[in-house]
Amino acid sequence: MLAKAKDLQALSVRTRRQQAVRLRPSLAGTEPKNLRPADIGWVLGALGKGAMPLLAGFEDVGVAIMAPRSGKTTAYGVPLVLDAPGAVIATSNKADLWAATAALRAQDTGERVWVFDPQGIAHAPRTWWWNPLAAVNSVEEAERLASHFVLTVEGKDGDIWGPAGASLLSTLIMAAKVSGGTLLDVYAWLNDDSDPTPGTLLRRHGHPLLAKEFEGTRTMAHETRASVYFTARTATKCLRNPQITSWVTPPLPGEDVEEIDTAAFPLSRQTLYLLSKDGGGSAAPLVAALTDRMMREGVQAAELRGGRLDPPMMVLLDEAANICRIGDLPSLYSHLGSRGVIPLTILQSYAQGVRVWGDTGMKALWGAATVKVIGSGIDDASFADDLSRLIGDHDVTVASVSYSEGRSEGRRTRSRSPQQRRILPASEIRALPKGRVLVMTTGA
Repeated sequence: MLAKAKDLQALSVRTRRQQAVRLRPSLAGTEPKNLRPADIGWVLGALGKGAMPLLAGFEDVGVAIMAPRSGKTTAYGVPLVLDAPGAVIATSNKADLWAATAALRAQDTGERVWVFDPQGIAHAPRTWWWNPLAAVNSVEEAERLASHFVLTVEGKDGDIWGPAGASLLSTLIMAAKVSGGTLLDVYAWLNDDSDPTPGTLLRRHGHPLLAKEFEGTRTMAHETRASVYFTARTATKCLRNPQITSWVTPPLPGEDVEEIDTAAFPLSRQTLYLLSKDGGGSAAPLVAALTDRMMREGVQAAELRGGRLDPPMMVLLDEAANICRIGDLPSLYSHLGSRGVIPLTILQSYAQGVRVWGDTGMKALWGAATVKVIGSGIDDASFADDLSRLIGDHDVTVASVSYSEGRSEGRRTRSRSPQQRRILPASEIRALPKGRVLVMTTGA
């Protein structure tokens, strides 16, 4: 059913102020009435003639389904970035959010604004770099880094070569790490399936099992080996672009380029914009990898400080299905909010999420989100009908008139009977105007 005023108390400023004092030790001793909305939650919208603001809390994780040009940047992107009390990560395939908020954010916080723009979307100069191999201190970390690349091609190459390509890629990443190499070495090895160097390096640095696994791949039948290498090479083809790799490899001597400190970022009020184009060869795998790294640094920092970041770190994953595919994002949603890492994943449609995480994964993401936002332009009839059924039915009194026959022909009889109808039919959900959204929150 649609909420009544009493149902919205959990989203009110008053309730969020009380929760914020409990969730954020730094606010202890502060009168709740003196707290700004930006200190207590993130804006969902305003309701009614009095424009009552509704806020999600700093333990809520969100998913928004909003079609292109439905106002998502204006309604959610800009307020979330400008109002965030702590660090902010924002992904996008356009420069509009960065252009609207970067200067204001820097002025407000007085802290560094980082722009990852290897494809020149915002034409931001390269003044810093990130080393993706810095945190690769185990086979598990190498596999995780590899997964961000392979996820971009797994759907195209099927279930056979995707895992095999990921395994090969993680092995090569580990070889580059232990030998002091870079991702450029990984891509070079992928272009020569006869090169035994990675196996030699792994064995020399104490990884005999990985070396043996690599040799097993290298000595496969030619057709099989070629398919595995091709899959891994396709997944990493962004590394053939020097404009992209310059952002993730050490600077040349004399270049004034600093390395970003991923461990310090979640504890600051710094801002990180991650920009990439869509499509093959884009910087999307690196956007996903750096976003994932920052969120995991945030979780680790929270665990070392009582279990929750204070202030929280906001993560706006716009165009997540196109440029920021994190394979286990649905499972991460189950605990990120409790750590003070607050993601809002924005998708153009529910089906877009299914394409990335599969039907089960998208259901898990949708179910784990404590706040769900549905904007205008939902053209998926099945999804709109599911939403309509979730909103529910209401009773409508229907009047009917009947005419009797026989001697009393022409006599009318009026009657009224209750009927159940959808509160919001799928057609009305599809026709939501810009600026209006449906919001579903856990327990309301």
